[in-house]
Amino acid sequence: MAWWKAWIEQEGVTVKSSSHFNPDPDAETLYKAMKGIGTNEQAIIDVLTKRSNTQRQQIAKSFKAQFGKDLTETLKSELSGKFERLIVALMYLPYRYEAKELHDAMKGSRDDVSSFVDPGLALQDAQDLYAAGEKIRGTDEMKFITILCMRSATHLLRVFEEYEKIANKCIEDSINSETHGSLEEAMLTVVKCTQNLHSYFAERLYYAMKGAGTRDGTLIRNIVSRSEIDLNLIKCHFKKMYGKTLSSMIMEDTSGDYKNALLSLVGSDP
Repeated sequence: MAWWKAWIEQEGVTVKSSSHFNPDPDAETLYKAMKGIGTNEQAIIDVLTKRSNTQRQQIAKSFKAQFGKDLTETLKSELSGKFERLIVALMYLPYRYEAKELHDAMKGSRDDVSSFVDPGLALQDAQDLYAAGEKIRGTDEMKFITILCMRSATHLLRVFEEYEKIANKCIEDSINSETHGSLEEAMLTVVKCTQNLHSYFAERLYYAMKGAGTRDGTLIRNIVSRSEIDLNLIKCHFKKMYGKTLSSMIMEDTSGDYKNALLSLVGSDP
């Protein structure tokens, strides 16, 4: 990875690994927060929203080793409502969380499936694009059109990453060499729009809170899944696009421990 790409990705992260991390005292803090009558929700927020997913998994192992209990199940028994849903989401390994949410969405119990990516299908699409262009004499233009027009932005971004690994060149270069005229221009426009993924997620977060009611599934999923990737960059696009910060909209639209946990994950305003 180029140094500038690593720097950009690090700058985009709102939840980073805690320095001088030790899972044992964190596990003890969580145990005490849920022991006896009542629950110290703020202590749970302070630990779990300020640790990376890798560190949360280590905390869960320490919790089990020290107290003989499953941390996620203990959290489920002590918490409730949207706050529980958010905190439990933080405890999943990223790929398991995406798989769970996709499964729930396909059953109709979540907001939508448009932000999910099937890695296997993305790889297959990348291979199909390569086979339709660089690998053959001439170009199977319909294959390019079908994939570029029928897939979601998040899916296409993964396709383009896989394509570059296969072809050793970016998708734009292949389109430039394999097509021309208005078709080339149209395809490049799709690629450019797709690659502005931060605006895409900013829009999803905005419409999760706009109007009456809140699409909590969309809000939780996108904040949790992007917090260790590019949420800071999404926040900047959010402010440019809508004239208000993501944090301010969360404060207006949510409440209680749920609001506090979301704000902790989102971090300071740009």
